[in-house]
Amino acid sequence: MRWQTTRFDLDLARPLVMGIVNLTPDSFSDGGRHGDTSQALAQAQRMLEDGAQILDVGGESSRPGAAFVSAAQELERILPFLREAIRWQVPISVDTCKPEVMQVVLDLGVDIINDIWAFRQPGATAVVAAHASCGLCLMHMHREPQTMQLQTMTGDVVPQVQAFLAERIDALLSMGIAASRLVLDPGIGFGKTQAQNFQLLAQQSHLKVLGPPILAGWSRKSTLGAVLSKSGHVPAPDERVCASVAAALLAVQRGANVVRVHDVKETVQALAVWNAMQLQEALT
Repeated sequence: MRWQTTRFDLDLARPLVMGIVNLTPDSFSDGGRHGDTSQALAQAQRMLEDGAQILDVGGESSRPGAAFVSAAQELERILPFLREAIRWQVPISVDTCKPEVMQVVLDLGVDIINDIWAFRQPGATAVVAAHASCGLCLMHMHREPQTMQLQTMTGDVVPQVQAFLAERIDALLSMGIAASRLVLDPGIGFGKTQAQNFQLLAQQSHLKVLGPPILAGWSRKSTLGAVLSKSGHVPAPDERVCASVAAALLAVQRGANVVRVHDVKETVQALAVWNAMQLQEALT
């Protein structure tokens, strides 16, 4: 299985690690810590040294209740980073839902657009359809960031997510976008309860029938914090590293092709052990 992007035809025979680079002051995990361009570039370089194969850059937080950011402000945050990182010859993804931002970063040469709205904002499909080969990540989100956790999904979550993603695949294919450009994200934490998130993990293989590869984003999520909660104390996001690595590994075991993570080194090490085991299984 492969993923076609602007500059790279990515081999997904083994799971890839996508390192998260936040250029936002209000990210749920590390808001403001790497907001300065030089700090973010240094963080990204460390991620690559630690084994990340893709960098995912965001200039607007999608945490529950996050404030809206204009396209101009988003671009102001991410463009200085992208102008340097695009020269590194590694796949660069931009986490955005705004067509104006998509157009600018694609013109710059970015490889992947990672959209929590699955290209439902007016004009988004037209922008990416006009591009010859950029990779697209379609995520399921219930409601919107400002309200998604105020009224979470009800009922059996897996068929609902499956139906939504199937509809979005059809919409993009109808625009002439090749299926090889698509990756699917079930949207862990985006309008789902703790139980629904784990249902999506347990039954993640049900999404494989849709065709495109799967991207799993469990890193430091509040669902993991709830699992780790003890005597009313919920560990801070940066105290959820082991749980995040465990969730990433479980997702890979259930067919995830890409894992989007904050803690690259730890995830890469865990996957190295998993890959060694897989190799031995194949030989026996």
